[in-house]
Amino acid sequence: MPNIVVEAKGLSKTFQRDSFAVVALEDVNLTVSEGEFLCLMGPSGSGKTTLLNIIAGIDRPTQGELRVLGEDVASMGEDRLAAWRNVHVGFVFQTFNLIPVLTAFENVELPLLLTKLSSQERREHVIAALKLVGLEERMQHYPRQLSGGQEQRVAIARAIVTDPTLLMADEPTGDLDAHSAEEILDILTRLNREFKKTIILVTHDPRAARHASVTRHLEKGQLLPLGE
Repeated sequence: MPNIVVEAKGLSKTFQRDSFAVVALEDVNLTVSEGEFLCLMGPSGSGKTTLLNIIAGIDRPTQGELRVLGEDVASMGEDRLAAWRNVHVGFVFQTFNLIPVLTAFENVELPLLLTKLSSQERREHVIAALKLVGLEERMQHYPRQLSGGQEQRVAIARAIVTDPTLLMADEPTGDLDAHSAEEILDILTRLNREFKKTIILVTHDPRAARHASVTRHLEKGQLLPLGE
């Protein structure tokens, strides 16, 4: 039986806007198993990204319990949380968030600068990650010399270069044309099937959801029962 990677019980998140309390998540219960490719779907404002950010340790819940890889992420201090994230979580955003003055190689190497790897070891990891996304020939190119789809592939290489336990993708195809989007989804599918990566994908695109093994829907901050 697969190990449980994410276990959320009664997760709620409320944001304070002036004198109003905005409920982003309400009493969410969710389990994600090792090797699962989970898609979180729902309209804009449904709480998808909030839930993703809480699981990744970028945000904290207002109420509820959250264990990721057996650790109580919500109670960690900021320094420990940052170190934990760097080891265990890879993040792919809708906007590629590449640094324009760095080459593809240098962008992918960034997370490894926080590790104890030697420069030769870092180089080997970066080349392996860029090869996996099919961009080993473009490693000395700058973001402006790449297409949107290629930039997102560099972003995926950067997310996986530390070999994280959990890969989080927030609308990774949102800024791409249909062909580039399909290439990105094929890479995520391969990472899940061949490399057994546990992936949580946030999207509102049904075509993207078809690549996942499990799809859950959020509506107004509530996670709908499986199958709805």
